[in-house]
Amino acid sequence: MKEFKSFGAFATHLARLAATSEVVTHHIVDKAAEEIQKTAQGIIGDYQDAVGPYPAWEELAESTQAERSRLGYSENDPGYRDGKMQRSIERTVEGNEAVVGSNDPHLVWFDQGTPHQPPRPVMGPAALHSEGRVKAIIGATAFAWLAGRGWMRPRIKSS
Repeated sequence: MKEFKSFGAFATHLARLAATSEVVTHHIVDKAAEEIQKTAQGIIGDYQDAVGPYPAWEELAESTQAERSRLGYSENDPGYRDGKMQRSIERTVEGNEAVVGSNDPHLVWFDQGTPHQPPRPVMGPAALHSEGRVKAIIGATAFAWLAGRGWMRPRIKSS
């Protein structure tokens, strides 16, 4: 832990913290959004159990599996074909706000469902599955920043 030899040294440390707070917050938000983005990308193609308010994914219809096979794709990897839908998931960070999402209408239909296809939620479950890792990112980065250590890649040792 950082020790200060005087109140002046402590005040200088606080002034440095204040000067870098926006950069640190932006970094934390970007890393948290990156975690959710990667989780969302990893969900596609694997059946998901219910989580929070989001239902479990239903099995693909036999007709869908047959069509996937005819087109040269694996029969039972819901939402996954050539990786395009996964790659469409992006993150945008401005200041201390982030958005993780996709402009691919196929992912919107996949996530929300259509009259002919049940919903197979991706974005909401990704946020819920990422919660613990996001909290760890926030905690480790904030602790390292407040302690005056390297907050860009925090390494916290337990004592």
